[in-house]
Amino acid sequence: MIDQFWTFFVAIGLLTLFPGVDSLLVVRNAGRGGWQDGLATSTGICCGLFVHALVSALGISALLLQSAMAFNLLKLIGGGYLIWLGLSNLWPLTGAARHLPDPGIRVARDGFRPQRSLREGFVCNLFNPKTLLFYMAFLPQFIDPTRSAWVQVLSMAAIHFALAMFYQGLLALFVARVKGFFQKGAMRSTAEGCVGALLIFFGLRFILANR
Repeated sequence: MIDQFWTFFVAIGLLTLFPGVDSLLVVRNAGRGGWQDGLATSTGICCGLFVHALVSALGISALLLQSAMAFNLLKLIGGGYLIWLGLSNLWPLTGAARHLPDPGIRVARDGFRPQRSLREGFVCNLFNPKTLLFYMAFLPQFIDPTRSAWVQVLSMAAIHFALAMFYQGLLALFVARVKGFFQKGAMRSTAEGCVGALLIFFGLRFILANR
């Protein structure tokens, strides 16, 4: 049902492997709550792909990209959310957080809560304007106009879902395996600080990017 299927499969596979915000969030959460946390985050991220696919199929994305106000709002929401996640990583590393009388903040960050992980992944992907732009530009290249656009778009989203879940699942398992090494003293603080700074960097890029 997909025109030039193998070309699409290779292209979407290579793009899935390209590191970005989604992979960074999976690494962050797998380090926080183990492979289950990373896998739940990946599930939320990949569910967002179907929303972008449906938006593209409806043609709403074309209208959205013509509206400066709507597009800038999308960037602000997505970028602000990433900055908030990054700050939540950096806050426990500050002197103020370490001297709080209640140490429960660090404990709460280390637990695995499925709903939280799914929500973080879904919101991160849903308000990522680059995903919207990518689907709008990429998917039409592989649509056969003589067949149902709905079926083809949803099929491509399903393939992207499977590939991304597989890759991010392996990434979560790897991080869970090696996170013990990064939990030791200064190494943990450095790793959490780097991830937090990168999330803030991506968030600022989303907000400041040209339309």
